[in-house]
Amino acid sequence: MLLVVAIIAVIVAAVCIFNYRYENLIYPNVAIDNIPFGGQTKAQVATFWKNRNQPFATTQFELKFQSTLATISGTDISLGYDENLSAEQAYSVGRGNGWLTDLYSKFFRKQVNLAPYFRWKESVIDDALSQISDQVNIPVQDALFNFSNGRVTAFRPSKEGRQLNLIKAQQQIKDAFLTAAKTNQQHLIILLPVETVPPLITTDGTNAFGIKELIGSGYSEFAGSIAGRIHNVALAASRINGVLVKPGETFSFDDALGDISAATGYQSAYIIKDGHTVLGDGGGVCQVSTTLFRAVLNAGLPIVERHAHAYRVHYYEEDGSAPGLDATVFSPSVDLKFTNDTPMYILIQAKPDLEHLTLTFDLYGTRDGRIAQVYNAKLWGQQAPPPDLYQDDPTLPKGMIKQVDFSAWGAKASFQYKVTRGDKVLEDTTFYSNFQPWQAVYLRGTL
Repeated sequence: MLLVVAIIAVIVAAVCIFNYRYENLIYPNVAIDNIPFGGQTKAQVATFWKNRNQPFATTQFELKFQSTLATISGTDISLGYDENLSAEQAYSVGRGNGWLTDLYSKFFRKQVNLAPYFRWKESVIDDALSQISDQVNIPVQDALFNFSNGRVTAFRPSKEGRQLNLIKAQQQIKDAFLTAAKTNQQHLIILLPVETVPPLITTDGTNAFGIKELIGSGYSEFAGSIAGRIHNVALAASRINGVLVKPGETFSFDDALGDISAATGYQSAYIIKDGHTVLGDGGGVCQVSTTLFRAVLNAGLPIVERHAHAYRVHYYEEDGSAPGLDATVFSPSVDLKFTNDTPMYILIQAKPDLEHLTLTFDLYGTRDGRIAQVYNAKLWGQQAPPPDLYQDDPTLPKGMIKQVDFSAWGAKASFQYKVTRGDKVLEDTTFYSNFQPWQAVYLRGTL
């Protein structure tokens, strides 16, 4: 009995001595991230992890999709180990968990290995990903196709969407933070996971005409046009919009447009007539025929009829196009015609932008592998414009000068048009234009 009492007394004494020895110290079998901290104070542990945090202040994380969308520094997110929490957790091992648990932790467990708490500001990451989503995400667009009375009355092509996968992005960013902690890399690039979102309703699923995709586009600008010309461009474009061209059919611009007069809604604007620029109904219609001509070239379709303007019109070169990429019309003798030699219908879509004064024509159908080239544009034989011409106008107040025509250099122009499909040449044509030198004309009031 005395022996038992003696043994207990020795054990109690040993525990007391042990507790006294480690009263303000971490017990010897405690480690953090496999680094032993036995015998150290909480302050020493905190200092260790605080020093480990110093490189994070200059660490940069580059979030990328196609190009860099955001750069986050370790300082922005307070990246690093929570030194105080790690010190407190290490010191708590063997203390305050019940005397049996404490006894086991202090004397019988070989090692208590704690994980360091690595933290960052989640709110900063969430804000960055939210801003990136605004830049990256593109809403999916389902197709719309309404056909009535021989024309497409409503059309919207299907378009794939794009979306940042936030859950994967957050995980990749977290992984990058942990990589920085383990390797001390100062610059890490995170390629963001962006996924394609397919439309539920595709273009070819909405119609029976075989219209699947964009096959060609044309573009022009008409800034500086008078109000009547702007009105006429928009009106003429709307008359062409929604027209379907059957396989094998030859499209006539004049036929599709119909009568051009005040009776059909056109306003007075400047037109070229009998070698002069005069006010007439429908001025600006040639902006529409020129833009459609460019779309047809881009689509690689055969041009059956095309006429150049009598002189260089500055509107048709405003977008950087070479001289000669124009097509004039004047019903019934001057027309723009092309043939749909594809196996499916072609839908003509006009997009006038009256805020920025631009016009776009999109042709939709089914691609058949053809490739169109418009190249080798040439300009030669330039001639200076004649002297300015002043004409008396009794409808204007005396002393008032009004410019009604603008000078233009004469020149000859050409470009080549080639269409191929595989090894086969479908078109190989040179288009020519012979632009006359044109004088500026001013009206001088005499009223």
